[in-house]
Amino acid sequence: MTISRRRFLLSTALVGGGVLIGYSATRPSKHRRANAELAKEGEHYVTTFLKIEPNNEITVYVPHSEMGQGVHTSLPMMAADELDADWELVNIEQAPAIDLFANGELIKGFAGEFGVPGFLTGLINVSAVSIAELMNLQTTGGSSSVRFTGEMAMRTAGAAARQMLVECAAAQWSVAIDECSTQLSHVQHNASGRSLSYGELAAAAALLEPPKNPVLKDRSQFNIMGKAISRVDIPAKVDGSAHYGIDAHSEDMLYAAIRLAPVFGTRLVSVDAGDVLSRRGVKRIVELEDSVAVVADSYWRAKEALKLLKSEFESSDADTTSSADLFAGFDRSLADDDSDEDVEMGDTESAFDSAADVIEANYKVPYLAHAAMEPMNCTVHIHDGIAEVWTSTQDALGIKGRVASIAGVSEDDAIFHHSYLGGGFGRRLPFNWNVIDHATLIAKEFDVPVKTVLSREDDMQQDYYRPAVASNFKAAFDAAGTVQAWHNRFTGPIQTPGAAHIPYTIANQSIGVVDGDTHVPIAAWRSVDHSQQTFFTESFVDEVAHRSGKNPFQFRIELLAEHPRHRKVLEVAAEAAGYGQNLPQGHALGIAVQESFGSIVAEVAEVSLDADSKPVIHKVTCAIDCGWAVNPDIVEAQIESGIIYGLTAALYGEITIENGRVAQNNFPDYEMVRMATSPEIDVHIVESGEALGGLGEPSTPPIAAAVANGLYILTGQRVRELPIKNHDFSRSTPVAQV
Repeated sequence: MTISRRRFLLSTALVGGGVLIGYSATRPSKHRRANAELAKEGEHYVTTFLKIEPNNEITVYVPHSEMGQGVHTSLPMMAADELDADWELVNIEQAPAIDLFANGELIKGFAGEFGVPGFLTGLINVSAVSIAELMNLQTTGGSSSVRFTGEMAMRTAGAAARQMLVECAAAQWSVAIDECSTQLSHVQHNASGRSLSYGELAAAAALLEPPKNPVLKDRSQFNIMGKAISRVDIPAKVDGSAHYGIDAHSEDMLYAAIRLAPVFGTRLVSVDAGDVLSRRGVKRIVELEDSVAVVADSYWRAKEALKLLKSEFESSDADTTSSADLFAGFDRSLADDDSDEDVEMGDTESAFDSAADVIEANYKVPYLAHAAMEPMNCTVHIHDGIAEVWTSTQDALGIKGRVASIAGVSEDDAIFHHSYLGGGFGRRLPFNWNVIDHATLIAKEFDVPVKTVLSREDDMQQDYYRPAVASNFKAAFDAAGTVQAWHNRFTGPIQTPGAAHIPYTIANQSIGVVDGDTHVPIAAWRSVDHSQQTFFTESFVDEVAHRSGKNPFQFRIELLAEHPRHRKVLEVAAEAAGYGQNLPQGHALGIAVQESFGSIVAEVAEVSLDADSKPVIHKVTCAIDCGWAVNPDIVEAQIESGIIYGLTAALYGEITIENGRVAQNNFPDYEMVRMATSPEIDVHIVESGEALGGLGEPSTPPIAAAVANGLYILTGQRVRELPIKNHDFSRSTPVAQV
């Protein structure tokens, strides 16, 4: 077997990081490479991410995908502020899919978040860029763009460029550096009043090497960060000029409709084409290991022809499997309790042995699809020894590398064409390969571009799903009603460490994970494990509060003495929602709090039942501590988006398995919150000044528990299984507020 240079170096890095340091040291600096490989005549890269032209225009290169989260605005704001740039002269460009823009900052950030031992920190910091290059890592996900790339790369790039420009101006004027200041893309000599634009200094600054540790601004010095600046991607999305992956087009393009194995993991056995090849516009039938595709001169013709194609796939042990079977397997794993330790504190066994009271509850949630509005698609053109790819993705560099590998060309001979994303939510991360791999294999059969599209039905039934999870709890009380122990076992796998951990001060805790593997493919879904685990933990905390005879809000406050940031967001959300005050008749409030991706979010849901005893969510009040807000408008928009996405999952989301395959086909089977049923959302930003937290995901986890907790007060029925649509609230016994 031939081992690629990248794979060899990465494998060696995992054994001992020295070779990566050497690899990095032998290459030109990224700044030098940018000027040598990318700069055109008159252009100067003062740092990798910043290009300054003689006319004083500044271009900020953003290495993350824009999928509606505003990253093409917030990251440039961070760089421009540290640079003291004139925002009106700032242009934003998507960074190309080349290893020069690999996300080394993500390696550094997630290493700390995933608990990498401290003694490896220095090695990781030194080798992170090289690791990212070797892994083709240019990922947008994990709510990491602002808190990692923005904080570690964009601010640093802006501050470094500013320092270099000042140094060049001071040298030109023969004055001390500390006699100079910067403002609105100019360096000024304070004593003489002389001024030079950044454009006039860029050529000289580009010859310098950027300082590695420039001094960053204090928040009191910000001129751009902290302001509600309009998003740069909105005008194109309003006037229709925004380009998405599915918009790729050429006159000679062909289109592929594909049928994948309906039972995951099975292979194609045979195909009976009948007269499909004689149909108008049909070019070819392509058989792959686990699928068959029809390629035609329009997608409609390809899709209609595919319907007539008869195909047989191999049988498997999963052919008769149902969701009930899968959850029965989960129950057996939980009963066996052959668990891996997640948290072990104190002596839970003794606490339960001596308990005056014990409460137990079992929860479960189903698989969920991502259901992005833009269907999965990928266009590939293999010609003249190169491979071109057009697709909406959360990791352009990773996708480019994957296509190059399958197409049999070098990564240098692969070209990625960027676009906006019509929704991501984890579905367009690089390990969800099914559309990318198949599109490339199909395109290898042609010398023209081929666009492969998964229909809405294909996407619903061939997703990589949010895992179905079952979680069992019990808690122990002493004679005074104080919680003494917390015991939790849930089915895995753990995708995000710490999601099942609780912030509450309970001396004895035992949290463990048991096997939850099935034949259903799974992947990251917006907020990953936090969306399931927060529903579980915050619902059970509510049960414990009611069992102890305490108000759920006050109960949480008392157990969060060691977590003042959690207490603060709870207090802000509760006060803003009118918690404890008189509500309209037939209304109730439910509350939940969770820390995820560096941000802490508390949500209060105001709920009622309509005339048919169906839940109505009137208002969601949310308080978030994300450290501080780079752009308050973007913060608010992301919070609203996360709540709507999580509310859809809580009320309606359900992927079920019948005969080994997904039962749902399209949106009529997979309902979503619509504009008419969307609640009022009231967002409060709590600026603690702590490290930046994420925004794209943290508001999704608490909403299911907040709604379920409110429904319990309203109806006396505890929702322990999602979605809520499956529950009958016609017989309700309201619970008195304590």
